[in-house]
Amino acid sequence: MYRIKTLSILLFIILGACDAGAQRYFTALEVGVSAGGSEYFGDLNQHYGFREIHPAGGMYGRERLNSYIAVKGGFYYTKVGYDDKYSNDPYQKLRNLNFKSDIFEASLQAEFNFFAFITGDKLHRFTPYLTGGIGGFYFNPYTTYNGIKYDLQQLGTEGQNAGYSDRKYTTTSICFPVGAGVKIWIKGGVNLTFEITDRLTTTDYMDDVSSTYVGIDKFPKNSVAAALQDRSVEVSNVPLGRPGKQRGNTASKDQYMMGLVSITFNFTSYKCPSFMRYDDELRIR
Repeated sequence: MYRIKTLSILLFIILGACDAGAQRYFTALEVGVSAGGSEYFGDLNQHYGFREIHPAGGMYGRERLNSYIAVKGGFYYTKVGYDDKYSNDPYQKLRNLNFKSDIFEASLQAEFNFFAFITGDKLHRFTPYLTGGIGGFYFNPYTTYNGIKYDLQQLGTEGQNAGYSDRKYTTTSICFPVGAGVKIWIKGGVNLTFEITDRLTTTDYMDDVSSTYVGIDKFPKNSVAAALQDRSVEVSNVPLGRPGKQRGNTASKDQYMMGLVSITFNFTSYKCPSFMRYDDELRIR
């Protein structure tokens, strides 16, 4: 009888400990939503101006591999654009080009924490981190002319449709997110993240500007393509677009940066967890 009572007490203590542990720990998987802004850098914004910050947002899932490393996959949307009128460079003002584009991105990133970060642990509730990864995105530059919106890729403003096949481009490209951020555990399974990430891309045509003018004679007379390939005539009596004249900068690819605030939610573990030792941390398998 004494042994039965002793075993019952021990069983009660073990179950109670497991129950308490389940209330204190969270799974390594979390999901989140992001909101913030973006800016484009490229042939129309070579000096990293911030005159056209557009809203950006997305959603993602993040898996904590350990307290220092995590991976996340997400989907994001933003709009980018710029205008030569913002520049202090007389040449760019005379060039008088502008564009906008919607961006749809899917990407995978790794995160490397400076300090151990554990949701639910008051001793490890904050860390700066670095991040890098790879993704793909869709873009389609457009402009407005005489009050009408025109997709620039179809018009071939740099001669893509006039025999310059090496200048053809698609509206999908690869990007490489590189940036930094901070993570803060707020309460329960809720975390707050602020991240600034520059998207280095493999295209120089996000803005539909890259190389040289091919000359107005390469376009159908009085066509929209002829008008949009050289818009200097809208602000000057002397056309800028002579054949071979610089139109863009082929030395570098286009980029876009996102600054995002995210709120994420870890799932609660209600099972009695099994633990493993990893970098002096007890974590859920």
